[in-house]
Amino acid sequence: MLRQRIITALLLVLTLLGVVLWLPPIATVVLLAGAVLVGAWEWSAFLLTGSVVARAAYVAMLAAVMAALWWLGEPLRVVWATSLVATAWWLGALAWVSVAPKRVGPWAAGCAGLLALVPAWLALARLRVGHVQGAEWLLFALALVWAADTGAFAVGRRFGRVRLAPQVSPGKTWEGVLGGLGLSMLTAVAGALWFAVPLLPFLVVCIAAATASIVGDLTESMLKRHAGLKDSGSIFPGHGGMLDRIDSVSAAAPVFVLGLHALEVLQ
Repeated sequence: MLRQRIITALLLVLTLLGVVLWLPPIATVVLLAGAVLVGAWEWSAFLLTGSVVARAAYVAMLAAVMAALWWLGEPLRVVWATSLVATAWWLGALAWVSVAPKRVGPWAAGCAGLLALVPAWLALARLRVGHVQGAEWLLFALALVWAADTGAFAVGRRFGRVRLAPQVSPGKTWEGVLGGLGLSMLTAVAGALWFAVPLLPFLVVCIAAATASIVGDLTESMLKRHAGLKDSGSIFPGHGGMLDRIDSVSAAAPVFVLGLHALEVLQ
C-alpha cells in the first residue's frame, strides 16, 4: 500500500507541475475548479441523501457560487473577504470537532462543504493569476500542506502515542501534529529565502496555514465517520478520493492567502 501511495503521489505531483508551470494560468484555474467539483460530489455523500439528483444539484449550486465569485473576484478585496469568512469558519470547525463531533446533520454538512471548498478554490485560483510569481506561490502553498501531512504521517507512525481526536480520527496523534508543524516550519524557512520575504511574519502565516490544514483533515474525517465511509472515494489508488487529497488544502489555502494579504505580498 505504501508503494502504491508513493507512485500515485509522484504521478499527481508531476501532472500538477506540468499544468502549473507550462500551461496558461487559466488552465490551472480550470483544473482546480474540476478538482473542487469532484470533491463537491464526494462531499454530497455526507448529506446522506440517496438521490443522485439531489447530489448533482448540490454540486451545481457550488459551481454557480464559484462562477459568481470568480466574476466578482477581480478586486482582491473579494478574495480577502471570502478568505476571512473561511478562516472564521475553520475556527468554528475546530470547535465543532472538539466539542460536538457526533452532532452532524445534512444541513450542517452541506453548509460546511460550501464554506470549505469554494473559498479554497478562489484563494488558490487568485493566487495563481494575481501575482507575477503566481505559479511559484501556488506550488509553495501546496508544498506547505504536503509537508505538514508528510511530517505528521512519518512522525506519528514512528513515535505517535497520544491521540489527537480519538472520536474523529483515532490514528492521528499529537506527536504527528508536532512532526507536521516541524516540517512545515522548515518549508517556511525555505520559502522565505526563495521569495525574499521577512522570515518571522512569514513563519507565523505558514504555521497558521499548516495548523488549519490539520483542522481540515479532522473535519473531513468527522464527516466521513458520520456517513460511515472510510474514504471519500477511490479515484486515487492508495489515497482514496479527491477529498482525501484536498481536505487539508481546503482549510490551509484561505488562511495562507489571508496571511499573504496581511504581509502585502498580494495587493
